[in-house]
Amino acid sequence: MPEPLAPGAVIGILGGGQLGRMLALAAAPLGYRVHVYEPGAECPAREVAARCWTAPYDDEDMLQEFARSCDVVTYEFENVPTAALDLIEAIVPIRPGRRALAVSQDRLEEKRFLEGLGLRVAPFAEVNDAADLEVAVARLGTPSILKTRRFGYDGKGQVRITGDLPPVEAPSVLEGFVEFSAEVSVIGARGLDSQVVCFDPGENVHEGGILATTTVPARLPRSLQTDAVLIAGKILNALDYVGVMGVELFVTRDGLVVNEVAPRVHNSGHWTQDACLTDQFAQHIRAVAGLPLGDGQRHSDAVMENLIGTIGEPRAVLAEPNAALHLYGKAEARPGRKMGHINRIRQRG
Repeated sequence: MPEPLAPGAVIGILGGGQLGRMLALAAAPLGYRVHVYEPGAECPAREVAARCWTAPYDDEDMLQEFARSCDVVTYEFENVPTAALDLIEAIVPIRPGRRALAVSQDRLEEKRFLEGLGLRVAPFAEVNDAADLEVAVARLGTPSILKTRRFGYDGKGQVRITGDLPPVEAPSVLEGFVEFSAEVSVIGARGLDSQVVCFDPGENVHEGGILATTTVPARLPRSLQTDAVLIAGKILNALDYVGVMGVELFVTRDGLVVNEVAPRVHNSGHWTQDACLTDQFAQHIRAVAGLPLGDGQRHSDAVMENLIGTIGEPRAVLAEPNAALHLYGKAEARPGRKMGHINRIRQRG
């Protein structure tokens, strides 16, 4: 196993959004500097990184220069172009590894991978054209959801089908309806030494396809809490994963169904910042740097609330007892844009 990164080493992050920002903030107390690669000129991570490289992902010279400045590279979103990863990996390790990205970048591959592990997923069918969609709907029925295989997030790239069939504009997957009582997610981490640590499952509520709140503890029987953590651990080990992953699951009458995985720190894990000694961001930095993982136990119950399209009333939040405000430094509020979040904690019951 490689030696852990020494203090003063540089961790590169592909993507400069709010997740990159919070990763950079978590790296600083451990003595690491962060270099961010981000095509957009303005990004939340720029304000807190030691250096920000502003260039598109097809700029080979800049990608190689960025990689040479780093001791390890990670990412804050999963849709990094394969060609860019090829250039970087020839120079410096990428953690988590390429297998996790290959699975998560393609919803069809993800479903097949999870089924191959013996995990339950929603019934699905490959859809490449209108004829495929007709056959798939006849088999899976309605309501169902047509999802593009790539580049979908926060409800984008998805169409709910209840009647007339929509056009098929990109390679897609049709998912059959799953009757569920709740959605939960597990944030799990795996180190270079194969140690796995999971945070407690959180219960998620979405509005308009975007996560609105995560509550911990989730309203789950103890047996299903254990099952959720074991599922996350199984996925982490199968991918030989290094870093933090979010695993979203549906709670059904017959147990847990895996909805999707995200090979990165995850919105539904933001509660860990104020309810755990080691949060998901510090855990990810520890993992990719080769350090021991924290234990992940929570000292408080928590509710995380996303600030979507607004920063709300910061002074009012700051005046609340047991509330912590996290703003992302985005200049412009837009509908559907995540501007920050609030963690409200309370003593464990």
